[in-house]
Order: sequence, then structure tokens, then C-alpha cells
Amino acid sequence: MTLRHFLTISDFTHDELIQLLDRASALKALRGTSEHPKPLDGKSIAIVFEKASTRTRLSFEVGIHELGALPVTLISKDTQLGRGEPIEDTARMLSGYVHGVVYRTFGHDRLERLAQSSTIPVVNGLSDRFHPCQLLADLMTVRQSFGPSLKDVRVAWIGDGNNMAHSWIVSAAVAGFELALACPSGYQPDAKILADARARGANIRLVERPEEAAEGVRVITTDVWASMGQEGEAKERQDAFSGFVVDDGIMERADSDAIFLHCLPAHRGEEVSASVIDGVQSRVWDEAENRLHTQKALLEWLIA
Repeated sequence: MTLRHFLTISDFTHDELIQLLDRASALKALRGTSEHPKPLDGKSIAIVFEKASTRTRLSFEVGIHELGALPVTLISKDTQLGRGEPIEDTARMLSGYVHGVVYRTFGHDRLERLAQSSTIPVVNGLSDRFHPCQLLADLMTVRQSFGPSLKDVRVAWIGDGNNMAHSWIVSAAVAGFELALACPSGYQPDAKILADARARGANIRLVERPEEAAEGVRVITTDVWASMGQEGEAKERQDAFSGFVVDDGIMERADSDAIFLHCLPAHRGEEVSASVIDGVQSRVWDEAENRLHTQKALLEWLIA
């Protein structure tokens, strides 16, 4: 079997992405039954964290267990990696012990270096540049709401042009949905990531105001204004993002059956109003649960 990694959504073709999402739905339906497969029986998978985690850690540990494998969680500060061991050496060591590794880190280059020196599949559990596992869950949630064809969906991203925005951009190129992004000046997504997606045929618009992005869409999504490592910029970012709250007025501009997504954790009253995230259009809890199902399908695909 050819070694493959999952560092961004673009590591899959359109057809592979749809097959993986179909498999995630099947695994969700089988959960808790005797028919649920254990394709990773007897294997072990390392989960390495250099950034704090709740959903990523829980969903991967539970998912790996349900696939029949042993999850081995390593917190960087408690390992030699946290004391300066070269990441290439860590990659070679892990390749001799386990059958796959999930890595949650800061710089995306660290993830790429781990993958380059590994002889086992590497999964991006989050980097400062991309968060592809979250997008798998998001797209599964969109399909649950609107049917299997992602190409019929229009999406609005409102907020920071961060790793989540980048992941939506790459996903638009692979899945074929239309995407509008409203980001404050100075906080727009990486120009190269945007250009690469457009070169692959993605229908993506950058607009100035959230109201413009939200007009007639079926999915509105956002993230916190200050991500991990940006806490020192919180006040500056609050000022810059003050007009970018997803509230009832923004949701009213969307399609009547539109849904709201958020990767969590959320700050009610900042990037989203409580009435939206706790309202009838919110799908954030389905979205959070779907991390479990999509990641199980992903690990089965890469390792089994």
C-alpha cells in the first residue's frame, strides 16, 4: 500500500473526499452495534500534542479505540521532543513503534518535516496554517443538512483569515462549493493559498463586509478572533473585528434554511451571539460529534 499523509484537504481528490465522507456516515450508523468494524485491531497510533486540545484529543482517542487500535497520547513538554530532539529523529522513532501519528503543532513546517521523515501515515491534528480534520467534520455536517452534493452549497466565512479560513479555501477547490470570505483589513487569508485554490477552479470571493458574504448562503461559519498563541493580540483583534459578529441580523441575510457552524471553543458575545450558536440554525454539536466519525474513516483509509 502506498504511504499517504493527510496534511491538508488537498491530499484527497474530490472523489476520495466524497468516499471518505460516505464512509464516515456509515461508521456513524454502525456505532455501538456488533457490525461496527475494527480494521485497526492490534495496531497502535500516537497522538502528539504541542498545542492544547479538547475535541481533537477526545475524538481521536475514542475513535482509535473504537477501530480496535491503541491510542498513545504524548504531550510534547513531557517528551524529548519538548526538550529539543530533532523532529526528524522523533519521526524515525515513531515509525518503528506505531502504525500512524496524529500531530497537533504550531508551524506547519514542523508537520511537513515529520511527514517527510516518517514511514507511517501522518495526520494533521491542527497547525497554524491548516485544520483539515475539522473540515472533514464540517463537510459531513453540511451533507447531513443539505444532501450529498457539496457543489450545490454556498458557504460564508466571517472573521479571521486563519487556519480554518485556509481549510475552507482548500476545501472549496476540492469539493466544488462556492465560498465567500469576509475578513477585516490586515486579517485576510494567505494570498498564495487563495491563488492556488482559484487556479484549481475554486469559486471564491473576498468581500469587505459580513452582510455581503452572508447574502443567500446556506452555511455561515466563523472562529474565535484570537486563536491559541494570539492571546496577546486579543484587545487589538477585538477592535479590528468589532463589526464581524455573526448575529441574528447576519443569519437573516442567509438562505431560510441556512445553518451555523463553529469549530469551537466559542466566545458568545464576541465572534457569535448566544442567540445564534444556541439557536435552531446552529449545528455546532453535530459538527463536534462528527469529528469522531470522519477521523475514524480517515484513519481506516490511511492505515487499514
